[in-house]
Amino acid sequence: MKLDNLLIELLTEELPPKSQKQLGIAFAKSVKEFLIKHHLANETSEDSIFSTPRRIGVYLKDVKDEAENQNTSIKLMPASVGFDASGKPTEALLKKLHAIGLDEKSVNLIAKKNENNSEVLYVDKDIEGAKLKDIIAECISSSLIRLPIKKMMSYQLLDGWTTVNFVRPAHGLIILHGANIIKTNILGIESNRRTLGHRFESQKEMIEIQHADQYKEQMKTEGNVIVSFEERKALIKNELDSRAASLSSQLTPINDEDLLEEVTALVEYPNVLVGEFESKFLEVPQECLILTMKANQKYFPLIDKNKKLANQFLIVSNITPKNSTLIIQGNEKVIRPRLSDAEFFYTQDKKKPLKDYLSQLQHIVYHNKLGTQSERAERVKIIASLIVKNLNQPKLLENVMLASDLSKADLSSNMVGEFPELQGIMGRYYALNEKISEEVAFAIEDHYKPRFSGDTLPRSTVGDIVAIADKIETLIGLFSIGEKPTGDKDPFALRRQVIGIIRILTEKDIDLNLNTTISDSIQATKLTESKDLNSFIFDRISNFFKDQGYAALDIEAVLAIDSGLIGEIPKRLIAIKEFSQLPESKDLASANKRVGNILKKANLKSTLKVNQALLKDIAEVSLYKTLDLVDAEARKEYLTKNYSGSLKLLCKLKNPIDQFFNDVMVNAEDESLKMNRLALLEKLYSAMNLVADLSKLSS
Repeated sequence: MKLDNLLIELLTEELPPKSQKQLGIAFAKSVKEFLIKHHLANETSEDSIFSTPRRIGVYLKDVKDEAENQNTSIKLMPASVGFDASGKPTEALLKKLHAIGLDEKSVNLIAKKNENNSEVLYVDKDIEGAKLKDIIAECISSSLIRLPIKKMMSYQLLDGWTTVNFVRPAHGLIILHGANIIKTNILGIESNRRTLGHRFESQKEMIEIQHADQYKEQMKTEGNVIVSFEERKALIKNELDSRAASLSSQLTPINDEDLLEEVTALVEYPNVLVGEFESKFLEVPQECLILTMKANQKYFPLIDKNKKLANQFLIVSNITPKNSTLIIQGNEKVIRPRLSDAEFFYTQDKKKPLKDYLSQLQHIVYHNKLGTQSERAERVKIIASLIVKNLNQPKLLENVMLASDLSKADLSSNMVGEFPELQGIMGRYYALNEKISEEVAFAIEDHYKPRFSGDTLPRSTVGDIVAIADKIETLIGLFSIGEKPTGDKDPFALRRQVIGIIRILTEKDIDLNLNTTISDSIQATKLTESKDLNSFIFDRISNFFKDQGYAALDIEAVLAIDSGLIGEIPKRLIAIKEFSQLPESKDLASANKRVGNILKKANLKSTLKVNQALLKDIAEVSLYKTLDLVDAEARKEYLTKNYSGSLKLLCKLKNPIDQFFNDVMVNAEDESLKMNRLALLEKLYSAMNLVADLSKLSS
């Protein structure tokens, strides 16, 4: 057995930049898992992942060329099938033994094991250890098949007949175990030790890798290729920061992880250069310029300490000539017409007020079953007015109605037509341009927020209301036509809409009843009610707070009350956590569960009232008096939203409750006593479950 380091590199045509990193990670992971499964590598074996625009690969340390023989226990069949009534092996058993390379003599080696109340036959067998050279083709082929490729290419090999499928045509394959080539054929390519370097700047036409350990360094020095994605990314990040600092201590490249990863996937040896555009373009909203530079050209805009855009930008080039002037001028020449287009769109859009764009919304289809964007905006407006009413904020109505009315207006503007990502943002600029109040202007932009995980929330209450209204309209509208998420598929991002509502209500502490608002909205907009919507929202709320680190039982206890007041949930969860740490909490939770079971079994048709005159037993009198005081105090704390204080007061009930269940028979023979005691328990149950259903805390 020989232990050495393994290198695999697959040379291809340019890989899709947005999936290149994941292809490299997935390939390395699959190769390592395969070799571990065949006992040729260990979990602790160090690996390096390689991915560039033209290659994916893996370097794995301490790989054996041959695994040790493995003694394994093979499951055969039930004993009743393997042996007949006289204990002789059946034909089925002998065939099975032959199939796994054993003969009749092995019958004596068979062991019986009890599984699920029946005997099963097993036999131990030495299996020859796998050889790296024999299984490497299967290892690589199976790893390539498992890559997360959305769309395969079909192409012919040089023979003109054979067709293979892969994400991009492959042109080279290196498989080295130490210094030795492992021969095989993958995708029609014979493995060897040769590869290509940088397309333009490689020091050699063909690079011969002498040893697996030398690959990374040879590719850098001879091929001008940094094969590690993470190393290229770190180099680009450092170069971007360094270039920006060399221009001014006030400038930094825009922080965009997705752009950084995409650019890393486009170059094999990065060279960061500085470009510039005319300062007149800075009159255009900087979001437009930034999006143009990032999306179309993959440039890194520069911003100052005040988050203002500079008229310089950074270019990550894949070549490093002695004189970079032509590259810089070429990039400046390319960006100029794009910025001119943005300037033109902005100038044209400002020539008319936002309200003039509304008529065009009638020609933009939102969904073929839900009508146009104009109809959608009208539904948002209706829902927003309901929220204002439910929040009892009549002073906000005028601004909320104006913001709702104009919220979708910019969808028919030239700028948003060119850059859909700017919807809402351009609405804010156009609103401010015609002197509409900042509160309304920001609400037009903010009603889409939060757009993604970690995004900021609306900047005003008007923005909060329109944002919630927009998300509720999306949910009830799409659920009404059966467009609900299934499994991992959520094409309309409805999960994100619910999370957005939760974040606004909780982080802004808005006292809005979501249940009532949704119900009123369905009725007011005349959309069809979906039975699945409530459970969908409930599940999202539960998962959201689990992700926030709250205990599952605490969440279950709070959500069991289903008050619809989402903004209160964090306070209730904190209160429940504090309550659970009290010494009386477990007994009170158990008692609450017992009371609930009694009441459920009694199946009361209506709420009962306690008749003090029928309280005969000392224990029930004591419970009633203590409960009367505690209930009043707890409800007072509850109404002031002091949920922790309300729950702590329940501790006074522990001893009276214990005494009651020790001394009092609830199901008394006297029907009037029985019903009065049930009324007392009903009053107790109501008092204990104001903040949360305490029975959920009982194990």
